[in-house]
Amino acid sequence: MKKVTVVFLSSLSPSLVDEVISCAPAGFDVKAYPEGTAMEMLVPAFQNADFILHYSTPFPDELILAAKKARLISVLSAGYDRINVKLARECGIPVANNGGANSIAVAEQAILHMLSLYRRFIPADRSVRAGRWRKGVVTRENTFELAGKLVGIVGMGNIGKQTALRLHAFESRLQYYDMYPLTETEEGMFRVKRCNSLEDLLRSSDIVSVHLPLTPETRKLINSERLALMKPTAILINTGRGPIVDQQALFEALRNGKIAGAGLDVLEKEPADPGDPILTLDNVSLSPHVGGHPRETYLRRARNCFDNMQALLEGKPLRWVVN
Repeated sequence: MKKVTVVFLSSLSPSLVDEVISCAPAGFDVKAYPEGTAMEMLVPAFQNADFILHYSTPFPDELILAAKKARLISVLSAGYDRINVKLARECGIPVANNGGANSIAVAEQAILHMLSLYRRFIPADRSVRAGRWRKGVVTRENTFELAGKLVGIVGMGNIGKQTALRLHAFESRLQYYDMYPLTETEEGMFRVKRCNSLEDLLRSSDIVSVHLPLTPETRKLINSERLALMKPTAILINTGRGPIVDQQALFEALRNGKIAGAGLDVLEKEPADPGDPILTLDNVSLSPHVGGHPRETYLRRARNCFDNMQALLEGKPLRWVVN
């Protein structure tokens, strides 16, 4: 039986690369290439690939054009904005992301940021380390519970759903907005109410949590006009993609007290510039785009990708195709 050739282009550590490869079915020959590999090595590998597995590293158009035998590009993440999916479609190559593999992890990260802001966790930690104890940093007036707060989830895909499930443990109230509404049964299952518009959600929510992919339609979806609709006591959480939020507009809203705070796992420019003004604000909770990174997620991601490849070989429907 002919070996199935998979080219794996990634920025993962060697140990995680080995774990991913260990999930490959029998008869799959996975050749891993780390970020920074020269194009003269990659192009011949892509020309001979039956499948392509990708994680995080840039994906030049030249490699899509070279992959004339490839039957599928599988992405180890939910985001697929580093791949020119339009070009892949024109070349007849489906692109599939990783539906739900890291949704639990990202949902946990979103709630971590909510709690961090509501309990002023980072300023409190700094205060204790500096020997100031509470002294003005954490007061009875500036800390809050999640219980009873109305959380607006923007995007009710896998991550939005997992976020909703976990917020019920905190006795939060939930509403959502999505271009593709849930069924009545799903709304009952996740105990969420759909808003008629994004603007309605922004006006009424105590917490707005963004769980969307980056597309031309979602770029700068949260802009100055929409931020102006939010309550001055509201906080914004973004664990989706940085450019979904107009970061300069967010900075101005935070600095001028138009909204109370923001929890960001993603930024418009990553890594952040040292002089980025968003880094100067103490009403911002930051993490370096690691929401989906817990180790447990990578085996789930790998199994999803290899299962999809196997399905294609067996003539079964593909899952999570984005183009």
